[in-house]
Amino acid sequence: MTSTGKIELMAPAGNFESLQAALDNGADSVYFGVEQLNMRARASINFTLDDLPEIAKRCEAKNVRTYLTLNTIIYDHDLSIVKTLLDKAKAAKLTAVIAMDQAVIAYARQIGMEVHISTQINITNIETVKFYALFADTMVLSRELSLRQVKKICDQIEKEQIKGPTGNLIEIEIFGHGALCMAVSGKCYLSLHSHNSSANRGACKQNCRKKYTVIDQESGFEVELDNEYMMSPKDLCTLDFLDQVIDAGTKVLKIEGRGRAPEYVAKVIKTYREAIDAYYAETYAKEKVESWMEELKKVYNRGFWSGYYLGQKLGEWSVGSGSHATQKKVYVGKGMHYFPKANIGEFKIEAYDIKLGDTLLITGPTTGAQEVELSEMMVNDEQLDTASKGDSCTIKLPFRIRNSDKLYKIVKA
Repeated sequence: MTSTGKIELMAPAGNFESLQAALDNGADSVYFGVEQLNMRARASINFTLDDLPEIAKRCEAKNVRTYLTLNTIIYDHDLSIVKTLLDKAKAAKLTAVIAMDQAVIAYARQIGMEVHISTQINITNIETVKFYALFADTMVLSRELSLRQVKKICDQIEKEQIKGPTGNLIEIEIFGHGALCMAVSGKCYLSLHSHNSSANRGACKQNCRKKYTVIDQESGFEVELDNEYMMSPKDLCTLDFLDQVIDAGTKVLKIEGRGRAPEYVAKVIKTYREAIDAYYAETYAKEKVESWMEELKKVYNRGFWSGYYLGQKLGEWSVGSGSHATQKKVYVGKGMHYFPKANIGEFKIEAYDIKLGDTLLITGPTTGAQEVELSEMMVNDEQLDTASKGDSCTIKLPFRIRNSDKLYKIVKA
């Protein structure tokens, strides 16, 4: 839990753009993978060992905790890199490692690094919490539990004063938003069987997100399904019952999305930040929830459902492939220069037009993901309403841009 006593908002970071977006929009902590030993080894760019000091530096400046995900199945030939990675993480003063394999847990404890237990361990009861309290301070519960079950575990931790290695009470973390897998707490073997590419080694091929036809092998009869995407769950969303999540006693709310774009991280973290703050200010209300939900729909999603938290026994399945987002980004151009005294950014338009009234998105490793409404601009040193391919335009901005930044406009999907 944060020093303010509020539930901790934990953001995904698949690259520096997303990391900065999380920092700019109110995350209390970030989690990320390095190299290949994490559950998003192929879904995101991933950081390198050399990036760890920079990650730590940026997060420390904002008083944001840093969690290294090292939560895949580990084989003997991985042990050397595991130890190297944990040694580097310790040297960079990262806060904790999220682990499932006992080899990772044991070595992290050996070098004095805080351990958080991954959802892949599948913790579903208080006795398992007591066991892992010997090694870890925070535990992510199984994704299949109801809030009633979560609350019972949290209450028992308090009642029995179950503490981790730091001497503090065990903190319970749950998934709050993002992609869900049809498999129990993410342990799936479809990809391994079909492509020899293990989801449990961070190399999922997402078989479950495809359309399938079920055929009776004896008669050849095709079974008609109400929903052809019967293995692809909708995305989890807890924003509309966030008060119940906090009241259950959870201390950390984890947002899924290390494989998603920086604007996704920016929008989702900003929205949940507002909702969490509203809860503690006693202004969390139905009208605000409706507005927040519209914001969440703007970025990548497969439709939303409440997971198993409210007692549902079966999943809700998406009705199509890909995103149901109400908005999308269109590449327009790139950053060229920033004039700090005038707070003006210069861009080269390389693709589509932009015009006054457009919503622009600027992304970059240091810039993060920044949205602005275009109210005025200079085009080739003239004040115009529209800038087209080949034009150079300058826009007044409340933040610095860099030459590597990309300029997009936001349009209806």
